[in-house]
Parts: sequence; C-alpha cells; structure tokens
Amino acid sequence: MFFLYSIVLTFAFVVLLPRFLFDAIFNGKYAAGFFQRLGILPKFDHDDRKVIWIHCVSVGETNAAKPVIAGLVAQFPNHRLIISNTTKTGHRLASEAFAGKADAIFYFPFDWKFSVRRALRHFKPSVVLLMETEIWFNFVREATKSGARVAIVNGRLSAKSYKRYAYIKNFMRRVLSYPDMALMQTNADAERLMALGIRANKVKVTGNVKFDQAVKESSDVTRDIRERFSISADAPLIVAASTHSPEEKWVLDAFKSVFKSSEQALPRLLIAPRHPERFQAVADEIKKSGLAWARRSEKPSERDALAEVILLDSIGELRGVYPLAEIVFVGGSLIRHGGQSILEPATSGRAIITGPHTSNFDAAVKEFLANDALVQLSEMDEREVASRLATEISQLLADAARCQELGSNALSAIEKNRGATEKTIEHLRPLITGEMNTDQRNSPAYPRAN
Repeated sequence: MFFLYSIVLTFAFVVLLPRFLFDAIFNGKYAAGFFQRLGILPKFDHDDRKVIWIHCVSVGETNAAKPVIAGLVAQFPNHRLIISNTTKTGHRLASEAFAGKADAIFYFPFDWKFSVRRALRHFKPSVVLLMETEIWFNFVREATKSGARVAIVNGRLSAKSYKRYAYIKNFMRRVLSYPDMALMQTNADAERLMALGIRANKVKVTGNVKFDQAVKESSDVTRDIRERFSISADAPLIVAASTHSPEEKWVLDAFKSVFKSSEQALPRLLIAPRHPERFQAVADEIKKSGLAWARRSEKPSERDALAEVILLDSIGELRGVYPLAEIVFVGGSLIRHGGQSILEPATSGRAIITGPHTSNFDAAVKEFLANDALVQLSEMDEREVASRLATEISQLLADAARCQELGSNALSAIEKNRGATEKTIEHLRPLITGEMNTDQRNSPAYPRAN
C-alpha cells in the first residue's frame, strides 16, 4: 500500500510539474529550499542531547507552535529543537520567531522515502511533533521505523477533511498505527480521528493551544503601523484579515458603502490577504476601487497618513494589527473555504465578524457564538454579500457599547479556554523523557507495514 502511495505521489508530481515550475519562477513557491526538500540539509553537529523535531506547515501552524515551543524550551532545556516548514511564508516566520530557540529551521522533505530518510538520518530526532494533523504517510512511517516517537499536537480534523480521508480508510488505519500519541483540540476532532482507525488510548483532548498565545506579542509592529499610518480613534480601523478571492472585492464594496453613509468618524480599512502570491492582485483590486490607498511593503510616504485603504502585504504582522482595529472581519468565511482562525483577533479583544463558512474552526466559532463573542453572517446570495457586510459594520460602528461588549466577550472566551499548552506538555513528557509505556507503542490497532 505504501509502495502504491509512493507511485501515486511521483505520478502526481510529474503531472503537476508545469504548475510547480510556474509557481517556482513567478511566485517563488517551492523553489525556496528545494534541495532541503530533497533531504539535502545544512550541516548539523550532533552532541549528546536528544533532538525534538517540530513540523509546522505554514504561518498558522507556526503561530500555534509558539506557546508549545516556549513550553518545551522551559521544561526540557537539555533537548535540542529543530523546526520544519512546508511553505516559504511559514519558514520566514519561523526563522524570525524561533531564532535563538531552535537549533535548525529548514524546509520539510518531499514525502518520498529517499528524501525523508535523508532528513531523518541527518537530524536523528528522538521525538517528532506534527502540528495540527499534518500527516505525510512516508514521513510518519519512516520516522517511527527510525526509532523516533511521533505525536500529533494541537490536532484538528474537520468534517470536510474526514470525508476525504474516509475514502482511503483502510490505508489511513495503517498510517495511524504509527503515531504514538494524538493530542486533539476537541472531542469531535478526536472522534473523527478514531473513526479513521487510530487506537482510542493514543488519543487525548487537550484543547487548542492558540488560546494560549500571548496577547501583546507584537507591540513593536503595532507601534510602527500606528505611527506610520496615523491610526487613531478619530478614524476607526476595520481589518479584513486573511482574505481570499473574491472577498477583497466584497469588502471594498462594503467599505465604500460604509464610508459614504457614515455619520460618525470616517473609518479606514486594512486588508491582509491570506496568501502572499495574491498581494499584487489585491493591490490591483484596491486601485480599481478609486479609494486612496497605501502599501505596507513600500517606503513610508505622505500618502500613508491619508490612505483610506491600507494593504498589509507583509508576513507575520497581522497579529500586531489587531490591537489597532475596531472591527475585524475574518476571511475565508464568505466562500466555501471553511474560514480562518478567529482566535488571534479575539486575544486583542476585538469585535469580530465572520461569514457563514467556518467549518475549519467549527468548535471555536460555536463557543464564541454561545458566549455572544462573535457576529456571524448567515448564508446568502453572492449579490447580497457586500450590502450585508456593510450593514453589520455600520451597525457596530454606530454602537460603541456593542463593539466593546463583543470584544470583551471574545477575550473572556479566550481566557476561559487557556491551559491547552500545559496539558500538551504534560502529555508529551513521557514521550520526550523515554518513559512512555512500551506495550502501548508496540500494540497498534492495525499491524504496521514493513
């Protein structure tokens, strides 16, 4: 079965090679760290300390790993930490966030046996931690065969992802026989993973470590953006966070409507696209709107203070913007993507709006709705999106008390759910110290393949 998977993976790589080359040449995707992805890595001098390998796919997982890595550094100072990423943006953020904490930060190998084995032989990890259910089949198998303990950390498995995996359920049972532990965010996540075949005694529900992220982590970014763009309460800032196409157009249309009808202080809009390769496309969309605008990536100018729309075309700065916002619209939720995380703006106590499609963060959204900490738009026709969004924003701008109540409730929901990191570290302790019950590891629900 694993042999067939490798053949399919290779075939898919060949078929997608033209797209791969296009993205590499024009967007810089995948080209970065290409040799590292083949398992050809910078020199790593081993000593008598054990190595913990933490894999974070992109920016979201890297941010989620911050409290976990802080806990590992504090609790296991005699271990070495290495961090891998799949995306260029995640790698850049990890290089900035974990400089001085990690002994190596590198690109995750392609999931071929030869590249995976090279990387594992190079670093010789004793423990591998996979953030948020990032399961690469050959990697998980080869890591276990190398003698490393493997754990899923802050795991989540949406109903949508479960349906996809269910088509290869027998194969997933074999794959899920390899991890030693799965620390899941919610009971629903845990139940879905067990339904795919992982043993129940390997699964623990620890909560979401994103609730433990520091609130004032990005104060330098906050200060810089406030001063450069003259952000003040006189012109309340609306942030459109982690947007996808065509959400930017809807947001701009909504903003123009709010801007024209505002009887209070004229608002300003900041758009932060989810994917860096779309920065220019979003810039073009803003130009077409006819609004005065400025880009974060350009040199400071007099235009910045006058900009009605700000394009945040930078990496890792969005969390620093949230404390400046009056209202945050969280993207990926007006389309059938499943939404982006609402937790980051909540840690700053902001009023949050989402669209109807939030399946990626279903548990958190339900928690926030139950605590009156979120405004969620109902399902609607695409032609109604801009006007509905404009109505919600206008109502909140006109009702400062309601805005404050939503933000306060969001922050309370965050505080109530803190503690996942501490639980995570305690569950990982026997894996890291080597005290885990050997019988538990060697009795998987499905026989391991050779």
